[in-house]
Amino acid sequence: MWVVLGIIIGFYFKVGPFLSLIAMLVLLPFMYWANKKQRRDGFPYFEVLTLFITVCLGVFVVGISMYRGMSHHYTKLDLDKNKVWHLKVREVLKPNTFSQRYVVKIISADNEIASGKSLFSIPVDSTLMDLQVDDEFLVYAKPDSIRSSLNPHQFDYKNYLEKQGIQHQIKVDPSYILKKISGQKTLFGLASNFREQIISKLKQRNFGSEELGVIQALILGKRDDISEATYNNYKNAGAVHILAVSGLHVGIVLFLLEFLLLPLERLPKGKTLKLITVVLLLWGYAFVAGLSPSIVRAVTMFSFVAYAMYLNRPTNSFNIVALSMLFILLVKPLFLFQIGFQMSYAAVFAIVWIYPKLQKFWFPPNIIVRKIWQLLSVSVAAQLGVLPISLFYFHQFPALFFISNLLIIPFLGLVLGFGILVIVLALVDFLPQFLVDSFNWIIKMMNSIIGWVAQKEGFIIKNIPFDVVELILGYFIIIGLVALLSKPKWKTALVVCCGVSIFQGWNIWNRVQDHQKEMIILAHRSRNTVLLHQNGNSLTIITSDSANIGNIASNYAIAERIQKTDTLKLKNSYLIGSKNLFVVDSSAILPLEAYPDYILLTESPKLNLERLLDSIKPKSIIADGSNFPSLIYKWKQSCDQKEIPFHYTGEKGFYVFDFEDLLVDSAH
Repeated sequence: MWVVLGIIIGFYFKVGPFLSLIAMLVLLPFMYWANKKQRRDGFPYFEVLTLFITVCLGVFVVGISMYRGMSHHYTKLDLDKNKVWHLKVREVLKPNTFSQRYVVKIISADNEIASGKSLFSIPVDSTLMDLQVDDEFLVYAKPDSIRSSLNPHQFDYKNYLEKQGIQHQIKVDPSYILKKISGQKTLFGLASNFREQIISKLKQRNFGSEELGVIQALILGKRDDISEATYNNYKNAGAVHILAVSGLHVGIVLFLLEFLLLPLERLPKGKTLKLITVVLLLWGYAFVAGLSPSIVRAVTMFSFVAYAMYLNRPTNSFNIVALSMLFILLVKPLFLFQIGFQMSYAAVFAIVWIYPKLQKFWFPPNIIVRKIWQLLSVSVAAQLGVLPISLFYFHQFPALFFISNLLIIPFLGLVLGFGILVIVLALVDFLPQFLVDSFNWIIKMMNSIIGWVAQKEGFIIKNIPFDVVELILGYFIIIGLVALLSKPKWKTALVVCCGVSIFQGWNIWNRVQDHQKEMIILAHRSRNTVLLHQNGNSLTIITSDSANIGNIASNYAIAERIQKTDTLKLKNSYLIGSKNLFVVDSSAILPLEAYPDYILLTESPKLNLERLLDSIKPKSIIADGSNFPSLIYKWKQSCDQKEIPFHYTGEKGFYVFDFEDLLVDSAH
């Protein structure tokens, strides 16, 4: 816990590692003194000192991971000039609409040793370059800062990358890349290439495209080829965790190996031999799955769980899981900020704590009912563990999650075992067609079941506003409820009631604040103009193309607890309190009055902006994403010459208008 606190402090307060290292070195010699003084005075000097040292350790590891204060880090260089960068591919990311992206390790800059990580992008339609993990290459370029989100309450990709230690990106055309023939191979590169070889073998078989995409995700942890419709079905059915090789899959593989290797226990020191074999096979599976961060986390965690099973002391399970978490965070502290890490450990801790209590609550005599109850207990415990995190990040709750889990999870071990067999036979070119057809049918049936559950849209609760305060209070209430149901006490009941009251009070406070809020925002959207007018819990979307809004309005509505939404067509003139806004679109109709407060340029109007600035002298010029970039550059130059503020949403993000009263139409 205190290491986690140290990581959070070190990351958000940007504390360098050397300061925390000095603090640890200064405090460590006092440990012996603190222990002796504690025995004499009774005050917990030793525990307090240990707490401070542990927090400093968290600050230190995250500082090292972020390269803060390192003299050779690339951010110490002049990044405003082009340099020859020597880069090494660390991870191949899923391509987006415009580019293929990679996480690269920086080896040198202009033949000087450098360190750090960067995002690297090339055009997605390029056939000149196909980079793989461990490929090394030279490129002449200048790193660009990663821009923050351009719209309110939008996913912040810059913040997401910062939590992976990435601060810049390099974008080039493939023709500017000089690929090195021989680069140093790493275990991660070998694993990634081996996984691609497996996928290539599977693609030669007659699997359906949807089924093959699910097979790759289910067994090999690669989700690039899953269609959006299939992914949304799994998400709406509460079974999206099946599509990521994580704790669930590795846990099933662990129990399969424990069962299959049970005869080893009959040998001398057989339990130790079985433990070593199980751990080696788990890491072998991680290698087959490409050693992705999620699979490495899961295998590390369940390697510790395998050791706990070897000790055969169930009471130690919680401590073993916590120890695995500590080990991972000391090696990779930035994992703490990844959703997969948070949900995996929240689910495992919940299962370790809540599942035994549910089993004590009811123990059915019928074996079939008992097995169903056990599976349901695991699902409920895991869902309780991840519920606040899921609501915070995804704002929806699939009420039928237990049905999809009851229908799929009991057979997932069989599916994984069958899949591993198929992969092994495909690698040795000895995969008979009937096995291909059988496995294809199994995956197709699983997709159909998930699709059937996902169609029950009435049981999918969407657009749930949930902020960080509610996240903390949610866990507080869940922990209190479980403790209360385990051992009913009036003090525990009082704590739960206080938690629920504070939770409700926070909701009421937010609704009161939202009811008093009124604001107008110009969002950024390519080939469209979008104005958002919030008046209390109502939102009016003013746009030139209502079909091209994307998720701008929905994200805003969820975060601001909007209950009513309507859409209006964009007009040319508005009065914002005492200020006027004139919209100049492709028709290039200009305002008649002089000195307007805001001129909004949309749809690339053909006009002489310098003449417009001289004639009507507007106080501010705004341009949105519906304009051509070439015009934006010219307009910005004109405004700079006239010393008139210019705001382009594609560069500075959304624009918030100042006003006092409602947004009303003005005569045009």
